[in-house]
Amino acid sequence: MLYDYLVIGGGMAGVSSADALASRATVVLLELEPHLGYHSTARSAALFAPAYGSMAFRALSRASEAFLESPPEDFFPASLLRPRGALLLARADQLESFEAEAQSVAHAGVELQRLSAEEARHRVPCLRAGYLAAAAYEPQVRDIDVEGLFRGFVRRAKQAGVMFHTSAQISGVARDRGVWHLTVGDQTLSARAVVNAAGAWCDQVAQRFGASPLGLRVLRRCAAIIDAPAGVAVAQWPVIFDVDDQFYLKPEAGRLLISPADEEPVAPGDAHPEDLAIAVAVDRLQRALEIEVPRVHRSWAGLRTFAPDRDPVIGYDAQVEGFFWCAGQGGYGIQSAPAFAQLAAAILADEPLPPALRGSVITAASLSPRRFSATAAGTTQAAASSL
Repeated sequence: MLYDYLVIGGGMAGVSSADALASRATVVLLELEPHLGYHSTARSAALFAPAYGSMAFRALSRASEAFLESPPEDFFPASLLRPRGALLLARADQLESFEAEAQSVAHAGVELQRLSAEEARHRVPCLRAGYLAAAAYEPQVRDIDVEGLFRGFVRRAKQAGVMFHTSAQISGVARDRGVWHLTVGDQTLSARAVVNAAGAWCDQVAQRFGASPLGLRVLRRCAAIIDAPAGVAVAQWPVIFDVDDQFYLKPEAGRLLISPADEEPVAPGDAHPEDLAIAVAVDRLQRALEIEVPRVHRSWAGLRTFAPDRDPVIGYDAQVEGFFWCAGQGGYGIQSAPAFAQLAAAILADEPLPPALRGSVITAASLSPRRFSATAAGTTQAAASSL
């Protein structure tokens, strides 16, 4: 069978793109791991934060909000968002960062309520006296049901005819007369276009197809689960962010999820947490809150993959015909998935931008991988003219 699209990658980007394409075309999806969503998707902190990320990601997140709040009945039976809120903290030496962040959030059109130290401690009684110089509350931050969102995409894509192959090792790649032919196990799968949604492996996959890597940065982030303070009900606490991204904390099933918000460059692979990173998270947490951490129940790490400009990459490769990029979701791939997928499908089908994105900062050209070719060409031309 000749498919219209062959999607590589069974994480959130891959399954959501396959779902969006399924109403337009025939689709097959390949995942190297035995299970879908094994790497970054399964290790997300699961927050919808509309002021998080670059302006492009903010636009994609806001365009995804209506779907997440009220998904179609055939997708998920209830809202995928639950109230949480976020508390932004700043010490005296972070006031400049705090003001910059407050202006950035306001520019994004997101509500931010400035709080006194007393008001902040009313929301989180364990905050240390004397630590805070400024605080603010962002009510629009919510928890995301990542499992519900992911399984909704998978289920609907399967119902629409998408074929899923896990443990799919690609042993051969060829292109002949406008068609890709991939050898996978003992079979050959053919498609008019390949969609590269392989997350941390996108640059490696591109090279298999003769495309140049974009210079994606793969960054590890560690997290851990600790006990909540004895006798303290934390279920209604907001997520807590340090204004300089030095740590964050989130209630999680009666306990607390903590992270040093680290970004350690690593090679693509099965990420594992570093003991030092978890120790740093505990230290920073205890400087801000009166919490004892006698033990860590479990820890893990996930991969966040960024393009050089930290915007998403959606579009056909500049050099290799029929090779399409869905890459660079960074730490925003869950909350922006519905709009990201619909945008990718529209560009693939040469259709107008989805209605929710029209009039935003996003254009097909602004997210295309060709922007990096143009940058490289401009740099080369400038260097040559200076000789």
